[in-house]
Amino acid sequence: MSAALATPSLDDMKLFAAVVEAGGFRPAAQRLGLPASSVSDVVRRLEERLGLRLLNRSTRSVMPTEAGRRLLAGLGPAFDLIDQAVSDLHDDAQRPVGLLRLTAPGIVARYVLPRILPDFLSAYPDVQVEVAVDDVIDGGFDAAIRYEERVAVDMVAIPIGPRVQHLVAAAAPVYLARHGRPDHPKALVGHRLIGHRLSSGAMVVWEFGRGRRTVRVTPSGPLITASIELRVAAAVAGAGLIYTFEDVLRPQLEVGALVPVLEPWWQSFPGPLLCYHGDRHLPGPLKAFAAHVRAQAQVSQPARLSGRSYGPFANDRLVARPRGA
Repeated sequence: MSAALATPSLDDMKLFAAVVEAGGFRPAAQRLGLPASSVSDVVRRLEERLGLRLLNRSTRSVMPTEAGRRLLAGLGPAFDLIDQAVSDLHDDAQRPVGLLRLTAPGIVARYVLPRILPDFLSAYPDVQVEVAVDDVIDGGFDAAIRYEERVAVDMVAIPIGPRVQHLVAAAAPVYLARHGRPDHPKALVGHRLIGHRLSSGAMVVWEFGRGRRTVRVTPSGPLITASIELRVAAAVAGAGLIYTFEDVLRPQLEVGALVPVLEPWWQSFPGPLLCYHGDRHLPGPLKAFAAHVRAQAQVSQPARLSGRSYGPFANDRLVARPRGA
């Protein structure tokens, strides 16, 4: 049989991928609205054309063979290119169409994206945005929002949101009345510190700096959690000291539910970046979002703090510097 005759149809290969994704002929047929027997016949025809067994079948499951896995690995990028080509038929610079998939840290999803996405979605009504909130970079996304220490050198990186972010240490008045006010980061060793463990399992280390001096402290409890809501609530209740983004604690600081401590040692650092691979054709929704982020950065002004002064951030006086400086 010639190579041309042996080449299977695109529909057959898509149906094969659907069977593997669904874990069987019947669930794939239900998703596609086809008879299970027809789905089975198509896969059998595909195997005959290729002269290879692609699936191991049993009464309980359907699993790809080694040849099937190799075929799937090659089909994924090909399907993406086809989908992109079709999307581009309906896409132009003025009216992009389709799905934009982003992954971002929780802090960005809470305090940065709400300032950006509503206007973007209003400007591009045919774009749907899906945001996965996570601490790790995973596949399947068009772009990631990350801080600079986690950006690969081969990626395009566009500033998104505030160009400088700050960390604030604080505690409830009742806690300070009971345990005293630390006057140096090293004094935190004797205090109760509310810690943050990432989904990767790593503990977030508190880093303080003043001039060229840097002090790092690893929180040891009484509470360690990835939930920022729980950490803030525990701090307000007097369970211990907290050290986190200024945006998170701003409401509690402004009403006095939390009191700033160690102000001269607070750290500032560059804001987040929108990152994506620039060595490929950009989907229309991502191209539009990148342009929207750039345009917003040009016209936006730094957010002013409230009239209440609770430390060196009053009147935006704190100057950003690299960590460890």
